[in-house]
Amino acid sequence: MNIIVTGGAGFIGSNFVFHMLKAHPDYRIICLDKLTYAGNLSTLEPVMDNPNFRFVKADICDKEAVDKLFAEEKPDIVVNFAAESHVDRSIENPQIFLETNIIGTSVLMDASRKYGVKRYHQVSTDEVYGDLPLDRPDLFFTEQTPIHTSSPYSSSKAGADLLVLAYYRTYGLPVTISRCSNNYGPYHFPEKLIPLMIIRALHDESLPVYGDGLNVRDWLYVEDHCKAIDLIIHNGKVGEVYNVGGHNEMANIDIVKLILKELGKSEDLITYVTDRAGHDRRYAIDPTKIHNDLGWLPETKFADGIVKTIRWYLDNEAWWQPIISGEYQNYYEKMYGDK
Repeated sequence: MNIIVTGGAGFIGSNFVFHMLKAHPDYRIICLDKLTYAGNLSTLEPVMDNPNFRFVKADICDKEAVDKLFAEEKPDIVVNFAAESHVDRSIENPQIFLETNIIGTSVLMDASRKYGVKRYHQVSTDEVYGDLPLDRPDLFFTEQTPIHTSSPYSSSKAGADLLVLAYYRTYGLPVTISRCSNNYGPYHFPEKLIPLMIIRALHDESLPVYGDGLNVRDWLYVEDHCKAIDLIIHNGKVGEVYNVGGHNEMANIDIVKLILKELGKSEDLITYVTDRAGHDRRYAIDPTKIHNDLGWLPETKFADGIVKTIRWYLDNEAWWQPIISGEYQNYYEKMYGDK
């Protein structure tokens, strides 16, 4: 079985590469990644010498490069993680999100049609559903929840999802889509909430919290997400959408305080900054469908997963230190420096 994994040098993609090589040692995994700011080749160092792994640097929007790779590898399955994914960046520059997340998806699906791919899987997000009110804890996103996006990022992902389903209906491309809640765990890029707070707390720097900090997210340990996608690409029904959630709802401010407590740092480091434009209040996924159809359930409780994640960052400074010393620092100053 040959599987092309796009965006495999990023956070979730790299964890998926590791999972698949371990769970299916007879599979060939080909990673296609542009190596933008969020793609880090050092992440894949542990598997670079694996004979069943190949890395290719290319942009999913580059039709010629994508066609060349598909012609060489003739993949059975394509799993598309490649995406611009940071909401703040999408507010600053929406166009790159439309190019990568929509045009790139169409390029991959055209190649999948041409070379007879048996399954094209699109990794999406719960953000396509918009948000839920904080005072209605009984409400959850299901696969039937209408799309109602809030940011250029979520709009671009929703556009890609609709395009994927259109390729299924129009061309008969065998597709599946998964929409996940917020992931956390090893190799999470330091611009995201949890690693950002861990690393800044380690340096006794201020921890910027948007608005009142009461925005709620459903947190999913990345390894559990990878197992869900593995099940979907093998056993999921073609043309279906599967919500993948952790049933671990936490307010942002509570996560920040938990990290500070675990690291033995003072809550005085917390600084409230101007809220993000169009900031969604609550995400919560109902994963009943994937449980009933495929038997998947999240295995990692947030209390355990966050401790494992913090320890990983403590033990792997050599991975994240080069990241925060460069372009990321310039980005941080731009986004938070004058707030």
